[in-house]
Amino acid sequence: MTTRKNVLKAATLGASMLALAACNMNQTANPLAEASFREARFEQMQKLQAFRTCRDQALDMDSQARARGSAAAFLTSANVLQKCNADLGTAAKSVPENERMRLHALSVSNYFKGGDVEMARRQFDGFKTAWPEHDLYFSGGTSFIATAEALLGRTEPQTFGQFLALNVTDEVKSEMRRINHWKNK
Repeated sequence: MTTRKNVLKAATLGASMLALAACNMNQTANPLAEASFREARFEQMQKLQAFRTCRDQALDMDSQARARGSAAAFLTSANVLQKCNADLGTAAKSVPENERMRLHALSVSNYFKGGDVEMARRQFDGFKTAWPEHDLYFSGGTSFIATAEALLGRTEPQTFGQFLALNVTDEVKSEMRRINHWKNK
């Protein structure tokens, strides 16, 4: 009787071990695929960290440029902002769209303030291509798109009454009137 019990226990134990051995405990089909995913994710996180460092540096440069009123400092800040966005690459999805839009708009503004109007136009065209049907608004409620189009000459020639319809600051309207006045002389 004891032998029979021992044989039955041994058979049950053997069947259990065979069943466990047959189970694939490895959840991933390809461990190399998981490793490459982790490597890609690590690279994305590094790019994201580099972007944040670059962004902070560019915003600090922008603050210094505004404090000094230096055209060269505005150009430097704009170049750094452009580089930050360009270096982001595929990790761009990890940065909120609104933040990328604001940085891109700031680079347009800083190129303009620095005197490189052609680069400001190219950056503005890139902004409109990257975010069609989107706009940003300044604290006074004026439109970034309308202001940039007016300042960069992307709108049709305006008459005095048409300036009233633009969603730009009074200073921009005044500047547009001044430009029109001297253009017609």
